[in-house]
Amino acid sequence: MCSDHPSPGPAVIPVDRFDPDGDPVTLTPVDAVRLTCLVDNVSDLLLPPTQQVGRFGLGAAQPAPAPVALFGGARPAEVPIAEHGYALLIELDDGPHTTTVLFDAGMTPGGLVHNLGALGRTPDEIDLVVLSHGHIDHTGGLVGLVDALGSVAPPMLVHPAAWWARRMVPPGLPPIELPALDPAALRDAGFELVDRREPSLLLAERLLVTGEISRYTAFEVGLANHEARGPRGWAADPAVPDDQAIVLHLRGRGLIVLTGCAHAGVVNTVHHAMQLTGVDAIDTVMGGFHLSGPAGAPQIAPTVDALAALGPALLVPTHCSGHVAQQRLEEALGEAVVRNSVGSRYHRTAAA
Repeated sequence: MCSDHPSPGPAVIPVDRFDPDGDPVTLTPVDAVRLTCLVDNVSDLLLPPTQQVGRFGLGAAQPAPAPVALFGGARPAEVPIAEHGYALLIELDDGPHTTTVLFDAGMTPGGLVHNLGALGRTPDEIDLVVLSHGHIDHTGGLVGLVDALGSVAPPMLVHPAAWWARRMVPPGLPPIELPALDPAALRDAGFELVDRREPSLLLAERLLVTGEISRYTAFEVGLANHEARGPRGWAADPAVPDDQAIVLHLRGRGLIVLTGCAHAGVVNTVHHAMQLTGVDAIDTVMGGFHLSGPAGAPQIAPTVDALAALGPALLVPTHCSGHVAQQRLEEALGEAVVRNSVGSRYHRTAAA
């Protein structure tokens, strides 16, 4: 790590274990959180900034490092690219120091690192990696990150089911096996792996990783046509038990709930965060809601109704949420809903 950006070291490693059905955990409120989208399915350099969101626009693009003959020696702009995947940078200040958490890593080997560079960021800023689950569209970018970091890598918090071999079995089509992470290879690359099913309080108890998420709704039924390989072979795995979220408590405003794909259901995830913390107010819900495609369609209406009832000040559907759900959420929640793009920045601050 850079000398002017000290790693939090062992302080990020969780020690205590919690009963999600017991007393609430004590999540220390924060005064500010900065969220930067590093990987998403959409890149739109023409989206305007608002009071809710800062944007990476054409004017922010840096020229390519070398002239290009096809453009008469000009240097075309380096801009962030979109892909079917998700990665988010979370920044918390502690006095003069900033702790930076990478939440997921996108899909392609090079997309995450490319977008970090296009946004003026560097891999060695990352103090901690948290994986929402083990699917390749949230882990593939670790390949490029390993190469960029060299032998010094930050701690990584992951649910142990993230290592499982998985596949999709579309009706009438051959199974599609999903590449599975190799924990031994990650350790060899320098990552300190922390496997936990339980909730984890990190960073001086300011950041909560939910661990496995309890199910509260009848309409969030999990991931159809999804299987995991166990001792007896392939078996249905709609629950995706490694699915977890990150939660912060913004002082005076409520919870910030960050999902990866929300295979557990975004409404289940928010209610689980409320149950864990004892905090009922919701400031922000951001991430993939997995409402895209035919399988997600029946869940859109009840999800919209439930999220509208929760009344977040900011709602940012990303990645696998889908255009139909985005439109329905905008109709129901109005200006609270923001269309995301790679490079979008959200600065949430405590109540005055």
